Amino acid sequence: MERRALVVECVHTYYWENDFSCAEVSQRILNELFKANLSTQLLWATFGLNAGRCGLQCGLVEGPLLFMGIYAAKKHIDQGEIRKLCRQYCAEFKAEFGSMLCSELRPEGFKRTNPPHLCEARTVEAVVFAIEFIEKHM
Repeated sequence: MERRALVVECVHTYYWENDFSCAEVSQRILNELFKANLSTQLLWATFGLNAGRCGLQCGLVEGPLLFMGIYAAKKHIDQGEIRKLCRQYCAEFKAEFGSMLCSELRPEGFKRTNPPHLCEARTVEAVVFAIEFIEKHM
């Protein structure tokens, strides 16, 4: 299956069948593709990170950053280089998507009347972006 189609399918399944946050969705897909063997503790921590949904740093940034820290360490990349790569990822994400804030990236912001999983299409774009960044730099 073509990569983008796989990401579309995974994002949809993780959102609609599992109700995972965008950070957890991105981590799970990156884990499947890059075989990083993420721990259950990390996934629970990611859940806690995004459970408040207060509109601060977007989970589409947080999830890949958490993943990259673990993945880079497993590839024996030193902390200085990991820091550099994560900062570069943030800069490139912001340039690509215009912000790193959930409240700005979310299509309708946060209202009680929002339908679930508003960010499905944006999640696909962000996960593909993360995959391409990791392939290029790690």
